[in-house]
Amino acid sequence: MNKVIFNKYNKSLIGTLPRVSFPGKVVVILNAHQADQAVEMLLCQPVVGIDTETRPSFKKGVNHKVSLLQVSTPDVCFLFRLNLTGLTPSIIRFLEDKTVLKVGLSLHDDLLMLHKIGIFTPGLFVDLQDMVKHLGIEDMSLQKIYANLFGQRISKTQQLSNWEADILNDKQKQYAATDAWTCLNIYNEINRLKSSGNYSLMKVEENTNPQPTIHEE
Repeated sequence: MNKVIFNKYNKSLIGTLPRVSFPGKVVVILNAHQADQAVEMLLCQPVVGIDTETRPSFKKGVNHKVSLLQVSTPDVCFLFRLNLTGLTPSIIRFLEDKTVLKVGLSLHDDLLMLHKIGIFTPGLFVDLQDMVKHLGIEDMSLQKIYANLFGQRISKTQQLSNWEADILNDKQKQYAATDAWTCLNIYNEINRLKSSGNYSLMKVEENTNPQPTIHEE
């Protein structure tokens, strides 16, 4: 079946879509020993989804360092609490690894934040913002890209929560895992569409009409 994708997804439609949530196991990493074990498993994967979270600041001039690094396989997501562990030797080993493909969105920003808490040379990373351009998609946000490709909504309600809380609540853990896991899904779907050619790009003209004007390529 031919899949229809849009160069720009109508943001007003996202709220009408069913919500997607990571269905697998979430493992919170609190110390260096746990990080060692998690990295050993991750280094056996061909490709993983990756993302970070930072405690929001509501005061001008006050900024926080990255709090969380989430890395997901298809069925397990590890949440590395970097505000507690820092960049341990095994986490640095993972970030510098050149065998496991790490896919994420706006990776320049994530790597910049990670560099503020430790020195490492980035290994094998691919930014989804670069990949979607080859399909003709112009949106750069994870929520819009996922809605476009899968017709599902990523909830952002936990984005501004406290990522340095003593204990992350279930909603925070699910949110963080979903972000990393959906990056992996997007990567796999882009590759599937590119290899099969089984999609049509619909160009949407932005105007004041709530129903977009569409042209098929």
